[in-house]
Amino acid sequence: MKITKKVKDILSSYESDNPGTKANLARILMTGRLGGTGKVIILPVDQGFEHGPARSFAPNSPAYDPHYHFQMAVDAGLNAYASVLGMIEAGADSFAGQIPLILKVNSSNSLARGGEAPDQAVTAGVDDALRLGCSAIGFTMYPASDQAFEQMEELRELAAEAKAAGLAVVVWSYPRGGNLSKDGETAMDVCAYAAHMAALTGAHIIKVKLPSAHLEQSEAKKVYEKYQIDLSSQAARVAHVVQACFGGRRLVVFSGGAAKSEGSLYDDARAIRDGGGNGSIIGRNTFQRPRAEALAMLDRLVRIYKGQE
Repeated sequence: MKITKKVKDILSSYESDNPGTKANLARILMTGRLGGTGKVIILPVDQGFEHGPARSFAPNSPAYDPHYHFQMAVDAGLNAYASVLGMIEAGADSFAGQIPLILKVNSSNSLARGGEAPDQAVTAGVDDALRLGCSAIGFTMYPASDQAFEQMEELRELAAEAKAAGLAVVVWSYPRGGNLSKDGETAMDVCAYAAHMAALTGAHIIKVKLPSAHLEQSEAKKVYEKYQIDLSSQAARVAHVVQACFGGRRLVVFSGGAAKSEGSLYDDARAIRDGGGNGSIIGRNTFQRPRAEALAMLDRLVRIYKGQE
C-alpha cells in the first residue's frame, strides 16, 4: 500500500502512537475511492441497537442482512465500515480484508430510559476487535450526561488497551442529558466543546453532529460574541469544530443524522469539505434507500469530497 503525502502529513500529527496504530489509520485513509485524499466516508450500522430493527431496516428490507452492509461499503468504495459485535461477526469471514472495520464497543437502546443520565453499555472489547481483524474501535460518549464521567473512564481504559494493541480509536461525541436543551445538543459552542473533549480523551478520529448557529452556554456566548467567531454558514461552523480539535491535528467527521433529502446531504458534504472537515459517517441515509439509489448518492458524495462538483 503506497501512502500519499497528504496521509503521511495527517499521521505525523499523532506523535505518541505506535506503528501498528498508524498503519491502521493509514488503511482507513488509503482505502476506497477517497483513498489518499485525507477525506473519508464511513458506513456506520449500529442503528439496530439504538432504534430497533424495524425503524432501522424496514424502509429497505435487504438491509436486515448484515452482508448487505459489508457489500454496500465495498461496492461504494468507502473507507471503512463500522458496526457492533454481532453484525461484524456475521460477515467478518466473508469480507475479510475487503474493507477496514471499526468495532463499536458500546451501545444504547431506545427501550431504556435516558433522561438526565443517558448511557451506553460496553458490549464488545479490544480482544473482539483483534479477533475480527478490525482496524479500530468506536466508542460513544455523551458529554452533559450525568453518566459522562463514568463513560470517560470506560473510554480511557478501552482506548489505552486498543492503542497498546495497535488499533485506532474513533469517538462518537454526542452531547445530551443533564440540563442540556434539545437545541443545545447541536449548538455551536456545545458541538465544538464535545469535539474538543473527544480529542482530549485521545481519539484519533472524532465524530460529531453538524452544529447549528445556536449558542447554548451563557458564558460561552459572551466569548463567541466578544471575539466575533464566525457562525454565519455551515462551512464556517465546521471550520470552528475542526479548529477545536487541536487546530486541525485530529481527523474530524460529521454524522449524516436522520433521513433527509439528497440535496441536503450534498449541501452538508460541501460545507464539511469547504470547512476543512475530513468527511462523513453516513448510515440511515444510505441503507434506508434502495441499493442502486444509495450507490448513486454515495458516488456523488465521493465526487463532492474530491472537489469535482
